[in-house]
Amino acid sequence: MTVVSQVAQLVMKMQQDLAGLAIKGDEALDQLFPPRDEHPEWATFDEDVDDYLDGDDGAEPPRNGERLTEGRFALYSTGEPESRDERPVTKVAASAPGIVAELDYESLTLAQLRARLPSLKVADLETLLAYEGTTKARAPFQTLLANRITRASAK
Repeated sequence: MTVVSQVAQLVMKMQQDLAGLAIKGDEALDQLFPPRDEHPEWATFDEDVDDYLDGDDGAEPPRNGERLTEGRFALYSTGEPESRDERPVTKVAASAPGIVAELDYESLTLAQLRARLPSLKVADLETLLAYEGTTKARAPFQTLLANRITRASAK
């Protein structure tokens, strides 16, 4: 038992020495090749938001909810701006096909539409895709409908 304990102690000491050497190596490399302070243009940090608020470069701060229709949150949004003042004018009501009114398509989020897709026929899906293309033309909605049409036609 004593031998096992001594071997474990020796292994842990070697790991500590190796970690110390790695730290010294990193410090030496930092002196030879100083790290650059790079900020990718797509990255935003808390300090950047303060710069927007100071108004140094004249840029506008990002509006609340602006990114909710992009990326992983697109699934739960309707793709419309939050404020009613910013909503685009669309052709609705009079020229809307029956399936649009039946599903209350205008108010559906992407996740809600996805849940209703299996119960729709290919003709209804094509009608919804055409309607989406002539009104709001939201890319996630069009992609979802087109993919569903492809899968339903293949069956």
